[in-house]
Amino acid sequence: MSRRSKRRAKREAADHRDRWMITYADLITLLLIFFVIMYAMSNLDTGKYDVVTQSLQSTFNKSDSILELGDGLGETPGQTITKPPQGSSEEDQESSSDSGKDTPDDSNRPLTEREEQFRTQEQELQNLFNVITQYIEDNKLDNQIFVADKPQGISITLSDRFLFDQGQAALKKDAAPTLSKLASLFRNLQMVVSIEGHTDNVPIGANSAYKDNWELSGERALSVLRFFIDQEKLDPDHFQYAGYADTRPTGDNTTAAGRQKNRRVEITVLRQLQP
Repeated sequence: MSRRSKRRAKREAADHRDRWMITYADLITLLLIFFVIMYAMSNLDTGKYDVVTQSLQSTFNKSDSILELGDGLGETPGQTITKPPQGSSEEDQESSSDSGKDTPDDSNRPLTEREEQFRTQEQELQNLFNVITQYIEDNKLDNQIFVADKPQGISITLSDRFLFDQGQAALKKDAAPTLSKLASLFRNLQMVVSIEGHTDNVPIGANSAYKDNWELSGERALSVLRFFIDQEKLDPDHFQYAGYADTRPTGDNTTAAGRQKNRRVEITVLRQLQP
């Protein structure tokens, strides 16, 4: 190999080794640009900051507002930034503050007629709930009658064992005193009372007087309704009834206890204002 070829080969080898410096120089340049941009962004325009701060303060706090963690916008730390308008006197400020105190708020405004009706209804429902609860405790009927305050109204659930014989819709004689007590509570209420019959999912027997659970649940609800209207002479316009068979269970129909829980009559004093 000639001397010239050897010399050229050495120069090319040296160029190969130094190419990393180009990449390194590009990286340093980019980092420098990045830090310059960050530095430029970190310099706040104090004039614009003051304008924005004053605008926010005047919007959310018309008086006695302070800037925390700094010297504030005034000459001393924590100085209020809101100032009374020029030409206003202390008497003007006092009169304006007094006029604000005299402004009536929502808590002092008189109730509308519908609001009065709603308040009266809620009080009646609460009294009804308390009386029925006490009646259940006094007569030890905790396992037969359940009362609950639900969104739709005061719900009174009576077990079928308390009201009916098995598979029947005629009321037991022992149920009359309790139903009469409920009737006395319903007599002066100007609310709708809903009576609903429910069963478990066991099919009606072949010898039953009823076609299916739909008919049985409806007849049981109707028996309670008839007691209130025919025997207690309550206003029929305040009642409604329905039978739901096994479509609205509250217990597990795969267990005996769950099926017993599902066989019930629910009497609900509806929470609604009548026109």
